[in-house]
Amino acid sequence: MKKPLILVTNDDGITAPGLRALIRFMSEIGEVVVVAPDSPQSGMGHAITVDDTLQASKDDKESPDGALVEYSCSGTPADCVKLALQEILDRKPDICISGINHGSNASINVIYSGTMSAAIEAGIEGVPAIGFSLCDYSWNANFEFAREAIKSIVSEALHNKMPKGVVLNVNIPKMEADLPKGIKICRQARANWKEKFDKRINPRGKEYYWLTGEFELLDKGEDTDEWALANGYISVVPTQFDLTAHHAIQELNSWSL
Repeated sequence: MKKPLILVTNDDGITAPGLRALIRFMSEIGEVVVVAPDSPQSGMGHAITVDDTLQASKDDKESPDGALVEYSCSGTPADCVKLALQEILDRKPDICISGINHGSNASINVIYSGTMSAAIEAGIEGVPAIGFSLCDYSWNANFEFAREAIKSIVSEALHNKMPKGVVLNVNIPKMEADLPKGIKICRQARANWKEKFDKRINPRGKEYYWLTGEFELLDKGEDTDEWALANGYISVVPTQFDLTAHHAIQELNSWSL
């Protein structure tokens, strides 16, 4: 049987260890084409490039991790997927896999995530998509322990077909020794960032700011992604790019508009 075509991307950049690990894992399942940012693009959300040109450079060297071909793109994660689908690939991929992100994209973080925005962009274009993140911000994080779980989730998505209009947000707990306890299908936890700005003065006397803050979990439920991760499980949250609050339509229709 013909191997599935897998588009791989990320937001940490084409040299990121998480991406390199993901390429190796996906190469065991199908034929991999990589289109990823040429530099880190974390926290870009669903930004796209509209006021500048885009460049995509093909790496003529053989991929060390097993990809058919690799392209580095000057744009955002969403740009990478758009360019891959419209210009680079000669056929529609069977699935788009984004990651493995260095750091959590659970709960409210999904809104800001370039990793998940790349996956969602693929979903908008009708390509099944999954974003993977490891709750470890270290550049030298261990990704190997999650190999079989990641391959299992991707294989199931290919075999069973993804629900229409749904993109999976998968987060993997940081593990020191043991393997994750299992995989849980969850809802997104209610949480927020209690943000602050660290104001400083540069050598020329100009003010500048560093965004800081603390993660604030507002949800005590045991069916959330944050609960699963805190208790040693891999969380899988089905997300959608239709942002309509359907439950509010009836209430809004009662307004005197």
